[in-house]
Amino acid sequence: MLTKRIIACLDVTAGRVVKGVRFVDLLDAGDPAELAHRHATAGADEIVLLDITATHEGRKTLVDTVARTAREIFVPFTVGGGVRTADDAAALFDAGADKISVNSAAIADPSLIGEVGRSFGSQAVVVAIDARRGNGGAEIAEVYVNGGRKPTGRKALDWAREAEERGAGEILLTSMDADGTRNGFDCELTAAVSSALRIPVIASGGAGNAQHFAQVFKAGCADAALAASIFHFGIADVRELKSELAVLGVPVRLPC
Repeated sequence: MLTKRIIACLDVTAGRVVKGVRFVDLLDAGDPAELAHRHATAGADEIVLLDITATHEGRKTLVDTVARTAREIFVPFTVGGGVRTADDAAALFDAGADKISVNSAAIADPSLIGEVGRSFGSQAVVVAIDARRGNGGAEIAEVYVNGGRKPTGRKALDWAREAEERGAGEILLTSMDADGTRNGFDCELTAAVSSALRIPVIASGGAGNAQHFAQVFKAGCADAALAASIFHFGIADVRELKSELAVLGVPVRLPC
């Protein structure tokens, strides 16, 4: 049985990790390299670093921050934010990234997914989808871009299917409704997307405790689950979380 991955996320702006609720009211959480090292040492299966203001500010990802963080970890490292071309992706791979996450630029030009995939392999291309559905069903969830600032009019399910067809290796699905609330993942949305695809889906948004992770793995059919604030602010430790998940019957890689 394949183990479920626990991923620690670093939302970065101006070289610092920040975290808010539903993409607003951001609080400083610390230095990305220090936090990445702490989470990886505690047993995180992967680290994701997202430069959350790069697209909005019209700039590229902070390569120096990526390189400094990559030197501190020994687990797979995904980087996103401001990736608009295969050359942008190449610069991040050179800085130490193992995978690249694309979001706004892929919506604007879906051929970017295949372009990066052909150059570096589809396993290295993660398409991030920020979706909001309000009180409606999963089928109406709408994709937002520019750090959650701009609605696209595209349905998350449709875009996820297209991203897979174009060569994405994984989907990073963030529920904007649940983000930062610590009230639990959007299992309905995650299950809808997971059941529609053959590639892995990473659930994001709403993690608060081990039960939430177990729910999104079981009811949400997620292949991996990502969290930020509960790790950064000491609410949960990756090692303890995995031990709890093992007791709950979720197959995870336990830290040595």
